Amino acid sequence: MRFSFWMNNRDPIQEILRSGTRVEEKGWDGLWFADHFLPFIGPDDGPVHEVWGVLCALGQATSKIRLGPLVCGNTYRNPVVLAKQAVTADHISGGRMVLGLGAGWQENEHVAFGLQFGTFTERFERLEESLQILRQLRDGERANVDGKHYRVSDAPLSPKPMGPLPIMIGGSGEKKTLRMVAQYAEEWNVWSTPEIMTSKAAVLAKHCAKIGRDPAEIKRSSVALLHLCQTEAEAAKLRAKEPTQASLIGTASELQGQMQAYQEAGVDEVIIPDFTLGSGQQKDEVLDQFIAEVAAPFRADG
Repeated sequence: MRFSFWMNNRDPIQEILRSGTRVEEKGWDGLWFADHFLPFIGPDDGPVHEVWGVLCALGQATSKIRLGPLVCGNTYRNPVVLAKQAVTADHISGGRMVLGLGAGWQENEHVAFGLQFGTFTERFERLEESLQILRQLRDGERANVDGKHYRVSDAPLSPKPMGPLPIMIGGSGEKKTLRMVAQYAEEWNVWSTPEIMTSKAAVLAKHCAKIGRDPAEIKRSSVALLHLCQTEAEAAKLRAKEPTQASLIGTASELQGQMQAYQEAGVDEVIIPDFTLGSGQQKDEVLDQFIAEVAAPFRADG
């Protein structure tokens, strides 16, 4: 399995670069960054960095770790603009970029900045048209899509990506999202427990069967909050009050058991968000302990 770190888009740029380069040095496999313009929670005037600018900076500051947005909101950019941004970042990083994409959900950003939000159905229609355009631009000579929301005519993409630039779709909706994962994506991301991943993967397999695709071709990543405890008593106390859905709670040895369950559920990559790790030295220590004591037996090169 791969193990990756989802960075905090509200940290100062200096801290993002420091933490990102340190995570790479410690042997992590990926760095992910959210695509938002306003905070998830709290006052709406807090600092939030734009994802592609940060990914380009990380592409220069690092040398081997995978990089990507988790995930881009499709409603924020025309798909051709998104393709150009992703390919530019891919070249800056030497071919290490992943293009994560989702339908978009944070309505207050759209209201504040005059971005079209639309209905649930419209957002997924737009997502599918974007995926068609992105695949054609990446894989073909020219893109031609005459959609309801986007139209491109004989559109080129030059330069092409330096690396594979896999498309990752984020989400767990069984009718729309997983159907599009089966049809358009090389990777799929979801917040999940092993049980949720197993259930959703079975739905994905059905969508793949309808179009004749092997579901094993699609890499799966799971996001879960991390609470790395020093004693079993501390872990038990936290489990009693903390929602268990998509949460990793336990000592290093207990968390190894949870990693085993994710591996058995077919997860290729576990992504740890910044949200519960503290800051500065405390965050560094938690990340170091996790990669050395929890993840090591499950690493792809371990």
